[in-house]
Amino acid sequence: MAEPKWLKDLKEEDYIKEDFDATGKSRYTVEGIDKNDPDWLDKASKKVNAAEGDDYVKLDAGLLTVNQINWMLRRAFGELTYVDDNNQFLWYNKPTDPSKKMLAGRTPDQVGDTMGAVHPHIRNVIPEAKKVIYALRNKVDGHDEVKMPVPNGNRHKLILHDYKRIEDEDGNYMGTYEWVQDIYPFVKYFCETTGQKLVDDPDATTGATYKKDEVDTGTGASKHEEHVEEKKEAKPDTNSGASEY
Repeated sequence: MAEPKWLKDLKEEDYIKEDFDATGKSRYTVEGIDKNDPDWLDKASKKVNAAEGDDYVKLDAGLLTVNQINWMLRRAFGELTYVDDNNQFLWYNKPTDPSKKMLAGRTPDQVGDTMGAVHPHIRNVIPEAKKVIYALRNKVDGHDEVKMPVPNGNRHKLILHDYKRIEDEDGNYMGTYEWVQDIYPFVKYFCETTGQKLVDDPDATTGATYKKDEVDTGTGASKHEEHVEEKKEAKPDTNSGASEY
């Protein structure tokens, strides 16, 4: 993914120390259960007598049942995940359609896993993920968010990974929240409803990772859109924008 400059400038000896085996303890860590157990969710829920189904949950600005929260989050736009301050993967919004291919694939048996278990040990995936977590944990240069697009050479597939620092009421780091989505539908809708178009900025120094196709002002659709869609159907996309975190 395309890192912002301030993130690239971090020293590896600092962020590489992030504990992706989650050997520490968070305020809400459920102890006594192997974090990488595929049945962690059921075992941990039973141990803490977790609310479920029609049980009510009082939130800071609402009262909902667990079912209502689940239904709402599953319909949220984009793929959402939450990792706590001990680098344990605790939740994602499972798609309503079980056959849907996720941009950053997650499965129910991964819930509870350590960050080290969630990520593949290939290339520089884990060091890059550690860099993001370290940066948000320590609020490097005041940053509490990391936006990282996935370069793919296609202006009609603008996949964005947006990582946000989660804090408690006292400003303590409580984890990282990730949002992943192809934002092109937003761009296309904006063009369609305003009569504007995408054009190349001759003064731009970054972002030269997408094809230089214009978007038609009448429809907001690229003049090459049909060709792109045909190619996508003929050849499955191998650059899925899999999560770096």
